[in-house]
Amino acid sequence: MAYEMHYRAAIFDMDGTILDTSEDLTAAINYAMGRFGHRSDFPREDGCLFFGSGAHTAVQRALAREAGMDRARILQIGSAQSCIVPGIDEDEVMRILEVYQPYYKAHNAIRTRPYPGIVELLRRLREAGVLTAVVSNKPDNSVVQLAADYFDGGFDLAIGETAGIARKPAPDMNLMILKKLGVDVRDAVYIGDTEIDHATARNTGMDLIMVSWGFRPRTELEALGAKVFADTADEVFERIQKGASL
Repeated sequence: MAYEMHYRAAIFDMDGTILDTSEDLTAAINYAMGRFGHRSDFPREDGCLFFGSGAHTAVQRALAREAGMDRARILQIGSAQSCIVPGIDEDEVMRILEVYQPYYKAHNAIRTRPYPGIVELLRRLREAGVLTAVVSNKPDNSVVQLAADYFDGGFDLAIGETAGIARKPAPDMNLMILKKLGVDVRDAVYIGDTEIDHATARNTGMDLIMVSWGFRPRTELEALGAKVFADTADEVFERIQKGASL
């Protein structure tokens, strides 16, 4: 079926947007924290809170949660490019991270699943001639592997955190993807689920669709100024087809 689409390209976040990775991420952070005597019984809801800005930030947030920091302050960790958080022992962060990274790489597909309708959404977009990419703050090797395992052929490009390229919310990864796809920023839309995704779209100058099923409640995203939401994969397609700018 032929569609006339508003956008030529759609760039997706991974965790909380196309893949529900929350249980595997939470299990990995609990394992790594427990190896060094830290709290290791965080529920899935805390795991969702920790992730969005990469593994380094996730460990910092877990240590902050253990120390009793409130949600609003935890979310500020990782919102800037600075890697230093007052009150958090950076040496301890690195020790935990060295355990977390290989553990997650080996256990990242146990309970991880695509969100309902995403595989079909990607198929429909490709049939409609829309280029697709996934950009994540996860390590690049994990992003490429997960994209291949769960969405074989569904993305034209996939990129994760890579040395020498600023992570989200910097626009660098998105701009690199757009350059490789040969698409102007005005002809592309970004789809995500967290405050990092909101800032990434703003910093890149892209239209934005926020999904309501991800790692952050809609109320938090609305407080940031997010206005265009999708509650289902079908609604994401409709907004890509008709336009997401307000």
